[in-house]
Amino acid sequence: MASFKPTKVQFLPKLGENVTEDTLYWKNYKSPVQIKEFGAITKIDFSPLPPHNYAVTASTRIHVYGLHSQEPIRSFTRFRDTAYGGSFRGDGKLLVAGSEEGLIRLFDISGRVALRQFTGHSKAVHMTSFLSDGFRVVSGSDDLTCRVWDVPSAVELSSITEHTDYIRALAPSKLNPDLFVTGSYDHTVKVFDMRSGSSVMTMQHGHPVECVLLYPSEALLVSTGGRYVKIWDLLKGGQELVSLKNHHKTVTCACLSSVGNKLLTGSLDRHVKVYNSSYKVVHNFDCDASILSMAVAPDDEVVAVGMTNGVLSVRHRKHKKDKETLTSRRRRGPSYRVFVKGKNFVPRQDDFLVSKPVKQYLRKYDKQLKSFEVSKALDTALQTWTRTSKPEVTVAVIIELNRRGTLKNALLLNYWLHIFDPRFSRPLLMVGDIVLDLYQQVLHQSPVVERQLQRLMEVLGREAELQQELLQVLGILDTLFASPTPRKEVAALAALPVDQGPQLQAA
Repeated sequence: MASFKPTKVQFLPKLGENVTEDTLYWKNYKSPVQIKEFGAITKIDFSPLPPHNYAVTASTRIHVYGLHSQEPIRSFTRFRDTAYGGSFRGDGKLLVAGSEEGLIRLFDISGRVALRQFTGHSKAVHMTSFLSDGFRVVSGSDDLTCRVWDVPSAVELSSITEHTDYIRALAPSKLNPDLFVTGSYDHTVKVFDMRSGSSVMTMQHGHPVECVLLYPSEALLVSTGGRYVKIWDLLKGGQELVSLKNHHKTVTCACLSSVGNKLLTGSLDRHVKVYNSSYKVVHNFDCDASILSMAVAPDDEVVAVGMTNGVLSVRHRKHKKDKETLTSRRRRGPSYRVFVKGKNFVPRQDDFLVSKPVKQYLRKYDKQLKSFEVSKALDTALQTWTRTSKPEVTVAVIIELNRRGTLKNALLLNYWLHIFDPRFSRPLLMVGDIVLDLYQQVLHQSPVVERQLQRLMEVLGREAELQQELLQVLGILDTLFASPTPRKEVAALAALPVDQGPQLQAA
């Protein structure tokens, strides 16, 4: 008899010595959604106002995502080199970012072209942010300076040169528009006052500072660097309150949750740790790669983590409605007697077996052809898996579209991967002629079309060279095969006796 394995039932942990309400709160997040970016993700920033879209800075672009979207709803790609520090203004309408080339660009969130461009830094600008008044921008650069810019006139207001190494951390005050905090690789954290034009407070972190963070009351300051997370009391002149060492690699980022102001830190050790008000770790998120940036939505609905491998990990908070819906959809599984029913049944000799007809399902491209959606059918046939694993399907769809006379309307420029296959050469060469007719007028206007045709030319050139080499090899082989024949005839003549010479001449 077959063994029966009961369904495993998982129970939520109950409150106790090791499980607190904070632990249960942070356990209530769904499995992460992985979004692949173009490079290492250096900054994530949520818009302060609903719907709380968030900007992701990676490589040479900034993508803006919605809370539940896996595709960017807005992209800013006007960067010639790596972009850094994309940050929203308080109203969520403007976005500022630095770059490796030392320029600072200001974007309107509803447009694509930069509204302002601030020039003055001589090296990469890794940190940018708006001051709380919304009319000034502060930036920190690798040229050891921290500068303040006026947004309406794009003029530099002040330049501070008190740091002696790269400035890689910045946090403006939300209560005082003239205050902001900077952290540098010179192991110091400084609080600057625009009215005095210099720092009013300096703290020694002891390691290169990667991130600084102000609590909402702005009485406490968080700095991260090395393996340490330090909490400073600004009301007591920058006195160190707590020094945390829960990571075993460099702590690169930190943020606060809106519920209870819980502190979250991310590190190169691939862990995100959540601290309670007593600065004890109550929860831990594991990631697939080293963490460079992290942010929490203003309503704690989303936790976004950016990693060195270019993957954006997004965790959404679960709700009771989702749990109730999932529970209502569960169906009770069949019992054991249903599985064993009829197992030993043997049909009699006069029994008549009725077979159920097997329903034939059409493929996606067949359905689209049936619905006269020719462009979608060709897109489906030209998908990477189909045209690499089943090229005959792609060619069959092209032949069918040509038979219908709709190939010109549906044609895309991705067909030549199997153009040298003898089975597909004739229809694909016909497609090549149609492509040249279609794109002849706009060949020099579209860099994409020109690049694809250049690639086709290179492939054809390589094939022509290969064919020429094969013809040369064939000629050599013909010579080798033909040369042994006369040698054998000469050898046979030399082997004849002398007395047979006149007979041979007579013949």
